[in-house]
Amino acid sequence: MPDPAPVPRASLQRMLLYLRQLERLGRESVETISSAQLGDAVGATSAQVRKDLACFGQFGQRGVGYRVATLARTLRSILALDGAWRVALVGAGNIGRALCTARNLRERGFHVVALFDSDPLKESCTWAGLRVQPMRVLARTCCEQQITLGIIAVPSAGAQDVADQLVAAGVRGLLNFAPVRLQVPPGVEVLDVDLAAQLQQLAFLTSRRPSGKEA
Repeated sequence: MPDPAPVPRASLQRMLLYLRQLERLGRESVETISSAQLGDAVGATSAQVRKDLACFGQFGQRGVGYRVATLARTLRSILALDGAWRVALVGAGNIGRALCTARNLRERGFHVVALFDSDPLKESCTWAGLRVQPMRVLARTCCEQQITLGIIAVPSAGAQDVADQLVAAGVRGLLNFAPVRLQVPPGVEVLDVDLAAQLQQLAFLTSRRPSGKEA
């Protein structure tokens, strides 16, 4: 069976926004929505909405639009968000603590089931019901827990070694908070989260906005 066609990252990001909007509308008991309305809600054109959805099939009905509940259910399936994902988190620091206690992750199907750190002083500490485990048991735990996603929240100097251990343990998706580019083999996906870079972009964009004050 051929591999599925790659989906542009920008389209994927918009698909997630569509799903979030559809879920909100579902909670408000809205039954249908047009491509124009869905696009307006997430900052896209109606043509872009139709193009994004066309990557995965035909949706909606002319003159009616999209059935909110049906499209939300379909997008959850397409985006592999209709089940639970087991996650290993490496790094029992401030970022790791915040992620362990993030209720919205579990609500969206991402369950942090194992927590690791290389600091012996942190071993056996418990965060949000999870005991901090030493790195030496990472491979065995990932196998036993059938973990497929990993979060790396360690300093940049140790991030590549952590990535190597997670990949060797069978983890195929990494969310990387370390400010370093990871080298991973084909078949492993990496998403980088660089908070400092995001703030730098925000500062630049903000500086270009008129202050609103008269000269």
